[in-house]
Amino acid sequence: MKDSIDRLVEEEEGLTTAEYAVGTVAVAGLGGVLIKLLTSDWAMDIIKRVIEWAFSFLFS
Repeated sequence: MKDSIDRLVEEEEGLTTAEYAVGTVAVAGLGGVLIKLLTSDWAMDIIKRVIEWAFSFLFS
């Protein structure tokens, strides 16, 4: 039993690669969602309103 546990602990070489792969897929998916969200009409309207509001304090 101890030998099998030792073997499992020692055989973690590919674990880091798998974690990077999962992280890369997650970031790519999040990037796709953000691009879709930020290019929508309502998001552009919100961004425009925030920028206009911020500049109204500077230039009024």
